[in-house]
Amino acid sequence: MPSLLAVPPAAAGPLPVETSPVPALGDRRLALFAALAAVYVIWGSTYLVMRIAVETLPPLLMGAVRFSIAGAILLVIAAARGAAWPTARQWLLALPVGALLFVGGNGLGAIAETEVSSGAAALVCATMPLWMAVFAAIAGERPTAREWLGVAVGIAGVAVLVSGAELSAAPAAAAVLAGAPVAWALGSLLARRLPLATGLMAAASQQLAGGVALAAVGLVRGERLPTTWTFDAMWSVAYLIVLGSLVAFTAYSWLLRNARPAVATSYSFVNPPLAVLLGALLGAEQVGAATLIATPLVIAAVALVVSGKR
Repeated sequence: MPSLLAVPPAAAGPLPVETSPVPALGDRRLALFAALAAVYVIWGSTYLVMRIAVETLPPLLMGAVRFSIAGAILLVIAAARGAAWPTARQWLLALPVGALLFVGGNGLGAIAETEVSSGAAALVCATMPLWMAVFAAIAGERPTAREWLGVAVGIAGVAVLVSGAELSAAPAAAAVLAGAPVAWALGSLLARRLPLATGLMAAASQQLAGGVALAAVGLVRGERLPTTWTFDAMWSVAYLIVLGSLVAFTAYSWLLRNARPAVATSYSFVNPPLAVLLGALLGAEQVGAATLIATPLVIAAVALVVSGKR
């Protein structure tokens, strides 16, 4: 998953909404296309890159390295721009949010990708907006008829995907993967209700807290980082840090300020088919009939929910 920041922050709420350092291109339309291309391509590719990373690195400790470094970089940038340092209480509150988003959301996806394809992981994780709609209904918000239709279509798409040969052959991985979008949605709702830090400090504190939580759970799980890293491990983690957690995120922040919400959140239904395509073309992943049927269902479901938000 993009991140989560590879897995998608639009529905997450806590991620900063600041004018981000996307270069001024002179032509506003060109800047818009550049930002959309970054979010579409980079976040769509992080599923495959993460699968490459976990081929030789333990999934949770890999995530700990990624988010700790990305969070530290954002912390330095935010401090240099004069942002207020998070209080002790805000650091403490960032821990459960970071754990849900990055251990539950990203970590479970990474564990699942040790057994399932990046395309399947992308499709299941793309259902996160559907869970957001369900949890919002439980919290007392009244979903629209369009949102309920999207949830129903999304459930059908996931049911088709799970019935396919790939996920049915790896039931444990499928169960772990199913928990990823649920955890991300819960973390997002919790972050909206807690008095966390704001701006870039919000993303920095949550990623650093998530990195600590990932390291703790990974060590308890028995994971250990190898003393020597392969070239694939090094470039994939660097890609996830620099492009997935920093470049695409700043592009998305710019979109929140300069584009309509429907445009800014359109990555939610662009990333899954791109992830499936990249997995097939570059990762030699098999695309079965279940994936071919489930992909348009999940895309349509997310589009219904995203476009149906008031």
